[in-house]
Amino acid sequence: MASTEMPSVSPAPTEGDSKQKQTLPAADIVVLVVYFLLILAVGIWSMWKTKRSTVNGYFLAGKNMSWWPVGTSLFASNVGSGHFIGLAGSGAASGIGTTAYEWNGMLMVLLLGWLFLPIYIASGVTTMPEYLQRRFGGKRIQIFIAVLYLFIYIFTKISVDMYAGAVFIQQALGWDIYLAVILLLVITALYTVAGGLAAVIYTDAAQTVIMLVGALTLMGFSFVEVGGWQAVFDGYSNAIPSVRDPNTTCGIPREDAFHLFRDPVTSDLPWPGVLLGMSIPSMWYWCSDQVIVQRSLAAKNLLHAKGGSLLASYLKVLPFFMMVLPGMISRILFPDEVGCADPEVCKEVCGNSVGCSDIAYAKLVMELLPSGLRGLMMAVMLAALMSSLTSIFNSSSTLFTMDLWRHFRRAASEWELMIVGRVFVLVLVVVSVLWIPLVQSSQGGQLFIYIQSISSYLQPPVSVVFIAGCFWRRTNEKGAFLGLVLGLLVGVLRMILDFIYPLPQCYETDNRPAVIKYIHYLYFSIILSLFTLAVVVCVSLATEKPREAQISRLTWFTRFDPVQSSEADRESGIFSLENRVHLENKKSNKNIEEHSKDPAGRAHAEKPVRSKLKSTLLWLCGMDQGSGEKAPPPPSEAVVCSLEEDPCLKHVVNANLIVCLSVAVFLFAYWA
Repeated sequence: MASTEMPSVSPAPTEGDSKQKQTLPAADIVVLVVYFLLILAVGIWSMWKTKRSTVNGYFLAGKNMSWWPVGTSLFASNVGSGHFIGLAGSGAASGIGTTAYEWNGMLMVLLLGWLFLPIYIASGVTTMPEYLQRRFGGKRIQIFIAVLYLFIYIFTKISVDMYAGAVFIQQALGWDIYLAVILLLVITALYTVAGGLAAVIYTDAAQTVIMLVGALTLMGFSFVEVGGWQAVFDGYSNAIPSVRDPNTTCGIPREDAFHLFRDPVTSDLPWPGVLLGMSIPSMWYWCSDQVIVQRSLAAKNLLHAKGGSLLASYLKVLPFFMMVLPGMISRILFPDEVGCADPEVCKEVCGNSVGCSDIAYAKLVMELLPSGLRGLMMAVMLAALMSSLTSIFNSSSTLFTMDLWRHFRRAASEWELMIVGRVFVLVLVVVSVLWIPLVQSSQGGQLFIYIQSISSYLQPPVSVVFIAGCFWRRTNEKGAFLGLVLGLLVGVLRMILDFIYPLPQCYETDNRPAVIKYIHYLYFSIILSLFTLAVVVCVSLATEKPREAQISRLTWFTRFDPVQSSEADRESGIFSLENRVHLENKKSNKNIEEHSKDPAGRAHAEKPVRSKLKSTLLWLCGMDQGSGEKAPPPPSEAVVCSLEEDPCLKHVVNANLIVCLSVAVFLFAYWA
């Protein structure tokens, strides 16, 4: 489930803490400067890798990415700064339970590569709402999904990762949180606007290396400090704070802290919910979320896309070791601070009376690491934050430009689409800054409830609609739209009830209504999915069948159908975005050429004069069209949508699939 899987971010420090301005040692400053220079160099280098002045080049990196940058970008887009803060905090508070979200993602990203991507590639789409529009016809479901995705991105993903990274910087440097946020947003927006998806993917690859090196280094220091693997098992159960109410369970570690599968009725993560309820929202994230799928669509071909999924799946093993276990070690080393159980003590430690488990990761960094390595870990947090933000910025820009702007501006030129896509990134930056006060007020457990509600109550209906559209030919637009709307209404209703009746703290009596008290959000995810599926099936069977054009190359069973190539199909939207834009630009260029001729029919020789400033800005954004040279025609639809795979490499990839699945099953079974 990924980006919505991590718990809350760190609460803001107290007023006293914020006044303590800190200065980094010279070694840490050098590490951070080197980090920023590296990212800047990678971003500039990537600008020359693709043609950024085209829709295909800007939004899909020219569909020319190899498996390794695709895989690292999938991982970096998923693992944001909220992961480091949230998963470590969850490990400190309740043990390894949330690792199930990470290892569930191992399986879901493989489903993307082997089941969903062949359909998306065959259909030739750029965005997920565009796929639904082609599959079901009409525009309402496309616009509805595009707006829903933007809502989820802006109000959960961007806000959580941005706030987590800014709080980490605030705790380390004592900076004002708004200053930290604005600086981070300016840097990320700069190379997202300038370089497009190619710059985002290549910088993600560099960020992944930095994250792995830094996080594994901290893990090593943590294990050395605590005394080894066995000391973690022995010490966690005894990590009880010195100040606690003896008549409550506050401050006492869970007995099932080292189990993934927990009691189906009384636990925080019941095992049936982990197996089924967790998988459905996770399938939305890994198999139909624009941020993730867009990276895979940028691959050279299906084999490279599958290779990227495999690499991301292997990397998903590591958060357990890099984040969850260090969080548990932090509680062992600092039980009174990280594991505080008294509201007054917690308020004094971290400014949040609910608990301070979310400071676990930052506490390790500041207490254990020597000068120089602290700078490396700050670079890790920045890498996690920037990789997530750039991915979301680029994908949100794609959704707004292709699914919303083109709906209202059907005759928009490719030049206009490029400008709109870049300007929307800047709009996102402004909205993100304005959203900070609300995120700041949603401290501790409240933000965790907020994020989990989004994932468990809004994502299952979307997952069901994509599954039905991809794997059941009889699904039609009415069934999909009604299932989506009714499912979301039910989900929002339960989400509102959760906000009205929040989960009580360990020292409070649980007086919530039975429907909330006894139906865990993972169980509700299952119920909501079954309800949505019933609506989709019943309405689809009771109404007309979808047309042949809504099925051909748009489902698993029709992905190998021959490519439609008639002009009627082009105009009706069967062909890829790049071809459609090229056709529209061809007409536009023809009109321009006619108007640029004198009465005798001769073309004017003069060229438009641009100022140096304008030319420089256009070059930085990859929109300098040069001296009027005509862009080469896009590749044929048959080439773009090809599902052909090299037989030898196909066997290698499939063998790795079996290995990766075996690793995931072993991990679940061992820690169950």
